[in-house]
Amino acid sequence: THDLIFSDQPRSTLFERPLYQRKDVSLAPYGEYWRQMRSICVLQLLSNKRVHSFRTVREEETSLLMEKIEQHRSVDRSNVFASKYSEGTQGKKFKGLLADMMGLMGIFNVGDFIPSLRWINKLTGLDAKVERVAREFDQFLDEVVEEHRRKMEERSIGGGGEDRRDFVDVLLEIEKDNIVGFALGAGSIKALVLDIFAAGTDTTYTVLEWAMTDLLRHPRAMNILQTEVRKIANGKANITDVDLEKMHYLRAVLKEILRLHPPIPLLIPLLSIRDVKIRGYDIAAGTIVITNAWTIGRDPGTCDDPDKFKPERFLNSSVDFKGQDFELIPFGAGRRGCPGSSFAMVTNELVLANLVNKFDWAPPEGLKAEDLDMTECTGLTIHRKVHLLSVATPFPS
Repeated sequence: THDLIFSDQPRSTLFERPLYQRKDVSLAPYGEYWRQMRSICVLQLLSNKRVHSFRTVREEETSLLMEKIEQHRSVDRSNVFASKYSEGTQGKKFKGLLADMMGLMGIFNVGDFIPSLRWINKLTGLDAKVERVAREFDQFLDEVVEEHRRKMEERSIGGGGEDRRDFVDVLLEIEKDNIVGFALGAGSIKALVLDIFAAGTDTTYTVLEWAMTDLLRHPRAMNILQTEVRKIANGKANITDVDLEKMHYLRAVLKEILRLHPPIPLLIPLLSIRDVKIRGYDIAAGTIVITNAWTIGRDPGTCDDPDKFKPERFLNSSVDFKGQDFELIPFGAGRRGCPGSSFAMVTNELVLANLVNKFDWAPPEGLKAEDLDMTECTGLTIHRKVHLLSVATPFPS
């Protein structure tokens, strides 16, 4: 492959301010800083050990989500599939800021390609919106980081609480103990936290909403999944991480959802660092390359009946989403592949398994499953244009 050649990121003036001059891991330019940031993500934040250490938190949050659904049997999933940060006054502000941020990231910025036209952003108000979102997000992240610093101080005095650490705590410990051998800095911490917030909320609820949409439209698949999950649950109130290992159809359903509805249809752009020839085409250094994961997933050359929802296609298949099988790359591949894919999938599996275990699902009265609106909205992530409404009936455990 030509992974190394396409390992850089093009500069986007829209992201300079919100992402602290590209100090995050997703859009940082290729080089030593990016390698250090990715190392922190892979080894400190998103390693298998770390994913396992968050098991209790995942299960508790999922249980709270199930309780919330039981209280509101008619469910708008765009609201339910949000994190605890979306509750309360501050949470609603965060949710709005995140929506604004994701919207900005999906905008075609003509000034990035024709610098002489950057003045258009001032005329349209885009520059002002970027500045507002960046400023308000910075204030929000300052509050999050300071709250964690205070709690770290309390733990150091009183002891305990080690099992309740989250990503922010880990980053603050890295900064304090100089684990990576260089000063992490407030900007880098906030940029990484922003990466995790964006990737861990917007894309996750997008995947789950599309999963429930397709399962509602395909009752046979829903029945197969519920039969598998409930058999393994064996009457337990809550599915745990341990149970997930045996749920093969669940995993196939999520792979099929990622094929049909990759949360980021156009993967983060890449930039070639030197000239290269690929299949007879000369690609110059400095060329921006955009991978269309949506089209790849629906390619009839690699997938039978590509527009049909058929989870069974993955039951006896070795194809996985980790970047080795290029017919399914919702998280990208190579050096610039998403370092949090394993964490994201464990979360998706746990939530979806509990949803179909604890409830039977149906469209609202008067609406047939096959008539559910499947229109997609444009942007960095592909959401449903019309929020999914469904009725949950508790299943006796």
